[in-house]
Amino acid sequence: MDPLGAPSQFVDVDTLPSWGDSWEDELDTSDTAAETFQENTIRSPFLYNKNINGKVVLWKGDVALLNCTAIVNTSNENLTDKNPVSESIFMLAGPDLKEDLHKLKGCRTGEAKLTKGFNLAARFIIHTVGPKYKSRYRTAAESSLYSCYRNVLQLAKEQSMSSVGFCVINSAKRGYPLEDATHIALRTVRRFLEIHGETIEKVVFAVSELEEATYQKLLPLYFPRSLKEECRSLPYLPADIGNAEGEPVVPERQIRISEKPGAPEDSQEEEAEGLGVDLSFIGSHAFARMEGDIDKQRRLILQGQLSEAALQKQHQRNYNRWLCQARSEDLSDIASLKALYQTGVDNCGRTVMVVVGRNIPVTLIDMDKALLYFIHVMDHIAVKEYVLVYFHTLTSEYNHLDSDFLKKLYDVVDVKYKRNLKAVYFVHPTFRSKVSTWFFTTFSVSGLKDKIHHVDSLHQLFSAISPEQIDFPPFVLEYDARENGPYYPSYPPSPDL
Repeated sequence: MDPLGAPSQFVDVDTLPSWGDSWEDELDTSDTAAETFQENTIRSPFLYNKNINGKVVLWKGDVALLNCTAIVNTSNENLTDKNPVSESIFMLAGPDLKEDLHKLKGCRTGEAKLTKGFNLAARFIIHTVGPKYKSRYRTAAESSLYSCYRNVLQLAKEQSMSSVGFCVINSAKRGYPLEDATHIALRTVRRFLEIHGETIEKVVFAVSELEEATYQKLLPLYFPRSLKEECRSLPYLPADIGNAEGEPVVPERQIRISEKPGAPEDSQEEEAEGLGVDLSFIGSHAFARMEGDIDKQRRLILQGQLSEAALQKQHQRNYNRWLCQARSEDLSDIASLKALYQTGVDNCGRTVMVVVGRNIPVTLIDMDKALLYFIHVMDHIAVKEYVLVYFHTLTSEYNHLDSDFLKKLYDVVDVKYKRNLKAVYFVHPTFRSKVSTWFFTTFSVSGLKDKIHHVDSLHQLFSAISPEQIDFPPFVLEYDARENGPYYPSYPPSPDL
């Protein structure tokens, strides 16, 4: 208890500025502009919502100092973990907290359990256990971390709590990458507030100085503060944004269960009983369509006897296997090359993906892992229209992707990649690369030839993509300036001239 008249060390959450108050934008105050913006823009799955933003607070400080209904403590399965968050909570709460924890008999990963706050300003402490992170078990870790945030919020809802102060649940000991964990935290809270926002008034993210930058960077993706910020954040959303509640989705594990197997799903009325019942639907449900001998199907494929529909199904199954492997494998060594990345949009509003040829050491890396990385990055990009910018600048023979690899990539990827790819800008091509591209698009793949555009200078590229929308490797700019002269943006003539 603070001495009479002494200032309290605790911080009232109602005095903290909300996330929505931290930024002003001209679109927020102009209804006409907002309507026009909405009509002409692809909306984010996380829409600008002023009411939700008003419930969210980002605060740099110790979660134990928050004066709110409940604060969150991150611990281990025995609830004895010693980390900066838990140690501060235990010190301020007093010895009664340890006695209360013994009654809980531990807590499993992903669960949330409740104790009193004792000497804290918060009335309650919600204890949860984050997962230990290993890249090969990433899917399980994602699901467990989602459960932590979801179960904390569900417990707050059940106990009619008006405010919750979150620490960063993934402790450094458990090794969860901060940025990946922050994506899960923010989207889970966002989805909960969309569905159950009326039950809670404030959600505070209490972060350290090291964590603050990551939260500042990712909050606009899930809590955009204007329509303009919503649009600007859309290209930077990750591949997996979860389901309607923010839970990670693994397509390979989704099972479609019909309430009445064997009955047509679109029929809401019961058919009359007896021999007059239409039995034409029998054999059309999921179990009846299960495939038989896989080896037999593969043999038929080799013999060219399988139908087009079966071939497409086989191709989709093959792609899903690659995608599943891409999501489970550690591809950090390929990512560190910075050979493939997403940048802005072209003049038609399509996502721009950049490939830097010089950054691909073909002879030194596992090209199957490179293919996995391409699929991992591109799977969510290819669901809508996109363009590729390939910088062939200063590539050597050790950076050239051979036609066999490109053919394999083209054969493996899903049909959406080919359908939604609208252009490939081949920047700084050589005579040899032009000839190779012609042979490849003429004899190896179909439908790609008309999408290839050879670009000899960046000035030509800027007619399709604004320079502000591309992140250029420095050597590309230097090379282009040396070969084609510096680029000067054109400005409208002065009215005085």
